[in-house]
Amino acid sequence: MLLQIVPALEAVLFAAGTDGLSTQELAGILQVPPHEVVALCDELRQHLSTRESGIQLLEVAGVWQLSTRAEHAHYLHRMTESSTSTTLSPAALETLAIVAYRQPITRSKIESIRGVHSDRALQTLLYRQLIAEVGRENAPGRPILYGTTDHFLQTFGLLSLADLPELPEEPQAEKLVLFEQESALPRD
Repeated sequence: MLLQIVPALEAVLFAAGTDGLSTQELAGILQVPPHEVVALCDELRQHLSTRESGIQLLEVAGVWQLSTRAEHAHYLHRMTESSTSTTLSPAALETLAIVAYRQPITRSKIESIRGVHSDRALQTLLYRQLIAEVGRENAPGRPILYGTTDHFLQTFGLLSLADLPELPEEPQAEKLVLFEQESALPRD
């Protein structure tokens, strides 16, 4: 039974990204007791090690997260310095548009709008200096607020954010009129 849940555990941890999940959170998601989560994590850790995976499972400060192995750092460094891609992915462009129009905005609000995790897109935009951390929200956990940079304005040929094109209006939902007149039924 536990071995059947290991792939689900891996998928959940992958989707959680760099935030990871606590034992209690995983127990709730997988619907198993916390002590079984620990056993599942040990099994996944061993599985990744046995197949010499490029990723590993770590427990850091009570949070389980998937991470790349240190011995592959030089490849990851090359990837980030690679100039082979000068265009932004659709996910990065979508994230950038959300930041530009809704700034300052937190990662969780961006993800709420997009409906998917945005860690990689945000990292790309930060790396390319199109967005920056502009503060912290006054809320539990003090999440980071993101905003666009002067480099963003220069890259897109804008003098200020006021030069952003207007967003198209969202179409109004047509009102369904069920009855044009009051009901002909007698009233009590």
